Amino acid sequence: MSEILCQWLNQEVKVSRTVSPKSFAKAFSSGYLIGEILHKFELQGDFSEFSESRVSNAKLNNFSRLEPTLHLLGVQFDQNVAHNIITEKPGAATKLLYQLYIVLQKKKKSGLTGIEMQTMQPLANVRYQSMKSEAFRDQRLSRRRQNEIMAKIQAAIIQIPKPASNRTLRALEAQKMMKKKKEAEDVANEIKKFEALIKKDLQAKESASKTSLDTAGQTTTDLLNTYSDDDYIKKIQKRLEEDAFAREQREKRRRRLLMDQLIAHEAQEEAYREEQLINRLMRQSQQERRISVQLMHVRHEKEVLWQNRIFREKQYEERRLKDFQDALDREAALAKQAKIDFQEQAIREKEIHEQITVERAQARYKKHYTICAEILDQILDLSTKVSDYRMLTNNLIPYKLMHDWKELFFNGKPIYKQASIKQLPATPSAEQVIELEKRDLLDSNDYEEYKNMVGEWALPEEMVDNLPPSNNTILGHVIHRLIEKSHPPQVKSTVLELPSFAIKGCLVGKTFSGKTTALKALQKDFPIQVLSIDTLVQEAIKAFHDNEKISEALPIEKEAEEKSLPVLQEKNKESQDLQNAFSPHPVSEEALPETEDKTILSTDTNKTPKAEEVKSSDSFSELTVRAQLGAKSEKMLKKGKSISDMLLVNILVNAINEVPVDQGWVLDGFPMTLNQAKLLEEALTGYNREALELEEKKTQIPTLAVDASTSKEVPLPPSAFDFVMLLDISDNSLLDRMNYTMAEAFSSETSHEDITQRVTAEKQDMNEDQNLRDQIQHRIIGFLDNWPLLEQWFTEPENILININAEVDKESLCNKVKEMFMTEIMKKENKVKKKLEEKEAEKKEVPLGEPPPPPPPPPPPPPEPEKEKETHPQREHSKTPTAKGKPPAGSPKGKSPGGKGPLKKSPADSTDMSPVPIVPPPPKPGSEEWVYVNEPIPEEMPSFLVPYWELIENSYINSIKTVLRHLREEQHSVVAYLYEVRTNFQQFLWRPDHKQDFVSQWQADFNALPDDLWDDEETKSELHQRVNDLRDRLWDICDARKEEAEQERQDIINESWLQDSIGITMNHFFSLMQTELNRFQDTKRLLQDYYRGMECKIPIDDSKRFTRIPLVQLDSSRDILESQLRIPLIPRISISPDSAMTKPKTKAILKGKIDYSLENVELNFEADEKLVMDTWQQASLAISHMVAAEIHQRLMEEEKENQPADTKEKSPQMGTNKKAKEEPPKKEKADKKAKGRSPPTAEATPVTVTAEEITQKEKRNELMLKIKEEHLAALQFEEIATQFRLELIKTKALAFLEDLLTKVVDVYKLLEKWLGERYLNEMASVEKLTEVARYHIETSTKIQNELYLDQEDFFINGDLKVFPDPPPPVRPPPVEKEENGTLTIEQLDSLKDQFLDIAPKGIIGHKAFTDILLDLVTLNLGTNNLPSSWMHLTQPELQELTSLVIVNSEFVDWRKFLLVISMPWPIPMEEELLETLQRFKAVDEEQLGTITFEQYMQAGLWFTGDEYIKIPENPLEPLPFNRQEHLIEFFFRLFADHEKDPPQLDYTQMLLYFACHPDAMEGVYRALSVAIGTHVFQPVETIAIIGEKSSSLTDASPVEEYPELEGNFMHEEGELKEDREEKEVEIPENANTEKVSLERLLKVFQGGKEVQDANRFTSHLQIENTYSENFVKVFQDLGAKDLEPVEVAVLLKHPFIQDLISNYSDYKIPDIKIILQRSEHVQGSDGERSPSRLTEEKK
Repeated sequence: MSEILCQWLNQEVKVSRTVSPKSFAKAFSSGYLIGEILHKFELQGDFSEFSESRVSNAKLNNFSRLEPTLHLLGVQFDQNVAHNIITEKPGAATKLLYQLYIVLQKKKKSGLTGIEMQTMQPLANVRYQSMKSEAFRDQRLSRRRQNEIMAKIQAAIIQIPKPASNRTLRALEAQKMMKKKKEAEDVANEIKKFEALIKKDLQAKESASKTSLDTAGQTTTDLLNTYSDDDYIKKIQKRLEEDAFAREQREKRRRRLLMDQLIAHEAQEEAYREEQLINRLMRQSQQERRISVQLMHVRHEKEVLWQNRIFREKQYEERRLKDFQDALDREAALAKQAKIDFQEQAIREKEIHEQITVERAQARYKKHYTICAEILDQILDLSTKVSDYRMLTNNLIPYKLMHDWKELFFNGKPIYKQASIKQLPATPSAEQVIELEKRDLLDSNDYEEYKNMVGEWALPEEMVDNLPPSNNTILGHVIHRLIEKSHPPQVKSTVLELPSFAIKGCLVGKTFSGKTTALKALQKDFPIQVLSIDTLVQEAIKAFHDNEKISEALPIEKEAEEKSLPVLQEKNKESQDLQNAFSPHPVSEEALPETEDKTILSTDTNKTPKAEEVKSSDSFSELTVRAQLGAKSEKMLKKGKSISDMLLVNILVNAINEVPVDQGWVLDGFPMTLNQAKLLEEALTGYNREALELEEKKTQIPTLAVDASTSKEVPLPPSAFDFVMLLDISDNSLLDRMNYTMAEAFSSETSHEDITQRVTAEKQDMNEDQNLRDQIQHRIIGFLDNWPLLEQWFTEPENILININAEVDKESLCNKVKEMFMTEIMKKENKVKKKLEEKEAEKKEVPLGEPPPPPPPPPPPPPEPEKEKETHPQREHSKTPTAKGKPPAGSPKGKSPGGKGPLKKSPADSTDMSPVPIVPPPPKPGSEEWVYVNEPIPEEMPSFLVPYWELIENSYINSIKTVLRHLREEQHSVVAYLYEVRTNFQQFLWRPDHKQDFVSQWQADFNALPDDLWDDEETKSELHQRVNDLRDRLWDICDARKEEAEQERQDIINESWLQDSIGITMNHFFSLMQTELNRFQDTKRLLQDYYRGMECKIPIDDSKRFTRIPLVQLDSSRDILESQLRIPLIPRISISPDSAMTKPKTKAILKGKIDYSLENVELNFEADEKLVMDTWQQASLAISHMVAAEIHQRLMEEEKENQPADTKEKSPQMGTNKKAKEEPPKKEKADKKAKGRSPPTAEATPVTVTAEEITQKEKRNELMLKIKEEHLAALQFEEIATQFRLELIKTKALAFLEDLLTKVVDVYKLLEKWLGERYLNEMASVEKLTEVARYHIETSTKIQNELYLDQEDFFINGDLKVFPDPPPPVRPPPVEKEENGTLTIEQLDSLKDQFLDIAPKGIIGHKAFTDILLDLVTLNLGTNNLPSSWMHLTQPELQELTSLVIVNSEFVDWRKFLLVISMPWPIPMEEELLETLQRFKAVDEEQLGTITFEQYMQAGLWFTGDEYIKIPENPLEPLPFNRQEHLIEFFFRLFADHEKDPPQLDYTQMLLYFACHPDAMEGVYRALSVAIGTHVFQPVETIAIIGEKSSSLTDASPVEEYPELEGNFMHEEGELKEDREEKEVEIPENANTEKVSLERLLKVFQGGKEVQDANRFTSHLQIENTYSENFVKVFQDLGAKDLEPVEVAVLLKHPFIQDLISNYSDYKIPDIKIILQRSEHVQGSDGERSPSRLTEEKK
């Protein structure tokens, strides 16, 4: 039915959703599809209101709209039907749709619309309602009658009329009778009325139906006919008729019952009246009786009311108890369920957490794995690079190369070249960028080595003692001062004047680590303020909502400011500045003030703008800072964004500012990210740590000169916190703690609250818990991501982090936190006390160290103020470490100005001021005691000199890096070139020679000599002569090759590469010298300009050109004018070999014996050395001359200035100043003394000059002297350092050239060594060849193996023969021999062919078979068809033989005969047969039952032909014959059907032949097993019989005479016995449950095949027919009427089958050997063969 409906819905109606029978109930459960069907038939107008949803409300809506339409159609539909459809009750939807289908099909035929049906609808309804109302009316009337009768009975009982006194008993009885009659009449009238009413109703119905039928027309009649014809309506009518009949019967019974009741009532009344009569007779008053009855009634009613009240109270109590218990049970169930849900949620949380942890661990592992993989790749690159260069440099890798590779490896750069950077595009690729980074890294390393004179630039031993100071402090001071003037420092270190004792800290950790709990406990014991960011944000938002005005907060702020005025604290200032920062711009989120300028402002200036802004700003700015921040926070939160870090920090800082100054504060769980920590520190301290780090980096920029006094580190910024505590807790413990807390909160809810309140509270808690659960994973991940950065931030400059294990209980944690807090308070107090002590000490030192202002000083005091000035800065910077390499004394080598001070002072002291006490020597310029001249310089000078100095530095560093890079690359090219020279020369030495051609020709001629001439003496001498000629020719080839190799080596030596390389290297070192010279010249100019500017002189326009060091001219062919060259070139002095012979050698680079080819190289090297020395001397002299010129210029200027005053004093000194470079210190001292002595002379002269002018002049002279002294000292320092560098460059250049030459000469010597070894080896190989040839000549033997002479190797090639070996003898094929009368395979094949021709099907008559054998025996005639032992068989013996293999008493199966006579072969066990069958079936994929030869060989039998065969040593002997292998092939030929192409083998039939056994019954069971395919167990009785038979057989068999039987059968029977013993013990219960078919059975018992073989033999046919008929009968007896397969166990129990098995002999192996043995005995007794001979043969 459902398929018909589905077809109707899907194809005809075409509903919107395809309906299948399986999903029928589900598809219509919502009612939507039913509405759609009705809508398509135009019956459901409000289909648009239908809902397709599966929600219960939608379903109710749909079905409520369907109900009137279905009633209109007359389909049975009510609440139960709708409920069944909604709940998808099977069959409900199908039933409704079937009704709908029938109705709609009828509607479709009648063509009625919905409106027409509505007009007709009331008639049907009237009919139906009338039927219903009839039934109901009957019921109502019957009930009413009954009630009336009962009321009358009661009335009659209670209201008894008082009889008249004068009435008699008869009158009473008559009255009674009248009453009865009246009641009976009333009842009869009412019944009549009722029946009349029913008749009227029926007539009205009939008339109404008739009128409606007339008016409705044909369509209505059709529709009514459909209803009237319907079985359902008929059934209803029948049922109504039955109901009417039943009602009539019921009414009769009821009337009868009422009559009985009336009779009983009358009897009761009669008794009552008698009682009344007696009572009256007893003269009792009826009134008294009535009163007593009423009293009894009242008492009874009271009793009943009391009992009812007690009962109701009990019920109420029970109800209350029950409700209470139910409420408790419900609460317990809810709590239990909530607990289970909670535990499940906790498990889910843990699983999610573990998953996230695993993901994080995997990400971490992946990151580490990639890092390790990169490192491994780089290690591999380094290893391969090292191995490459070991090959290039002969296992001697230069230190520099290895050092560079290590640097690249440690910096994570690839060692191999990624891309070429010779021609860089505008936007270089990533590989080129990496290459540039690598180059820059190596360049900077080389420069650092050069600058610090380490590594390759380490000082030689002779120069270590003369090492000058590494830093020119005077120049450093000059540069520092110039830079300060042009770029003043931005960050200034501000130190708090009075540090506060208030402690500041924060407590951080994961959610639920116990931060808030610990802080609450801490707040109880210590006067600290706990600030939680969540609370502060809420308060700020609340302040905004409350419109917190600034007017309320201003007085408080003013009070705080006034309080803080006396206590000058930086923190208060910062807080006010912060408020300033917030109040003017409340809307824009500005960063906090980072510079210190705002903190320097005074508090008074800060107050006024606040008040003004408050007055002038709008209503928003009137709010407090907190309220404004709350407004911003709420704005962001309303947008769904999180509050920015900047805003959070502002809120927090605002709250900190409100904390009293002397009160400590601790933050709860803030900061949470690194950005928050940075912003908070900047807001609280005013420091930006990144800006300070940048400043430090700027100060650490490598400069050529450093100011020792100012080279201090930037002070560490004070931390915003005194401590940071981390409450450390594992994630699992955290989740457990969260679950425990939530469970505790859930269980501790009060039970006495109002239920509604509790429900709402529970809902809120549940929401909060759910939010917390949802957020916990994100919070954990956020903390884990941010904490490493925060940890580094809190530990790097100063470790303020304290780690506390929070996996303890609440009390322990609080105690731990309190302990740590106490220790931090103690630390803070100690630190503050220490700072206060240091400040007090400094204040005490300052007044002590300052002398009173001196009066106009006499000459000796001036050094003292200088000392004081010097000690002051020294004290300031005493904490900072001094610069590296700071010299203890000013300038070395005794050239310092103060070095010869005492010598020059002594005459002056003795002449002028003898009474003056001894003064310590004045400080040297540049030393620590020296006070630098800090006179003002012109403003524009720093702006010019600072860029000039930067240019000097950059050009110096870049030039040095470039030169060092070229030297580095030169080293690579040298290594590559020398390797190429070595490999090319080796290849040249190994070039092919043609010696082998001559040797091969000689060997061919030698072997071609005729055999008869080998022993001839003349021939031998001729051969010896030929060998001598061959040797001479080979030696000539070797000599020629040696000369060519020597010439090649000489060409390599004479190449210009070495000279060019040395020239380029020299130019690189000369470039280094030039760079040092340029730096010196530039520094000299800078110092000159600086000091002249300080002296207020105009800088000299230096018109001289810079000194240039000449470079070596490499390209001598070009003639270029010197005027066109910027750099002068000098020609290369190359020494010719002729001139070299005359010059004596100064250096012995060539060790050992003299090689004249290398003399030229060494002499050239000496010339290069001389050139280097000359260039160095030239540069050194140029520097000396420049210094001397500068000093001379200074003196000339001083002479011009002091000419009128000091001519007499300077004239003798000027004479002494005209010396060499060592004289400048003396000049300085002389000048100094002269200037020092000038004031006394001025005092002595009677010139009218005031004392102030004199002192000013003296100060001016002293200043000028000091400037000059400082200038010359700086210049001399630079000169010494530059001279030292030049000498180092010269030394390294000579060492580099010598090392290069040594390498090259070593290679040249190695080439010579190779050449000599090669020549000697070649000569030795020729000698070996000669010896071999002479040996073969003397022994007169040919040389079969090839003589091989290649390069320097000689050997006899055993793999190659020049003439072939004689061919080996061919082994004859194996031949089978006759043994013990066994037929050979060839004989078996011939017999098979003969039998196949005669009887192709395998069955032959026994007489014909005997005749054939007799013919074969008698007419052998040399055909060798049978073995010799068969030749003596007589006809009776042959007949006996035939009788052994006879089948069915008349025929012989020749295949079985051939199988028997082909023995011996391994007789298979039953398991082996079944295994072989399974293999055949597996190969037979198509299950045809036949297989080809290839499949047969693939499957194999139970034995193989791979038996061990001994191969004879003699190659002429044939191999032994493998009989078993040939037997396997023969069996296929024997049993295969050769008519098909290719031949097909029926393997089941073949295995049935092999199932034969010496015991016939065992053979039958084996055959059955093969036919069925599984093992068939024998019944116990048959086993016993077989045992007896087999034992008798074994007893009777002559084993001694038949070795074959002994070998084959006896073993088999022994196994059979064992098997039987086992079978007797254990036969499984489900044995022989397999089924066998009739066809299989016929196949076993000669079924089917033999009929075709001999259809002419009727007797055989008869046998076949009887077997098949018997089998059919057996099957029918066993219950298989249609001959279906029967179980084997059942079949074997049938007596016919048992008889057949016990008597069937076709599966017995006959023993034909008995006949053969007997014939042999007969022959032996006749004399033809004796028994002894027979035994010999057997042996």
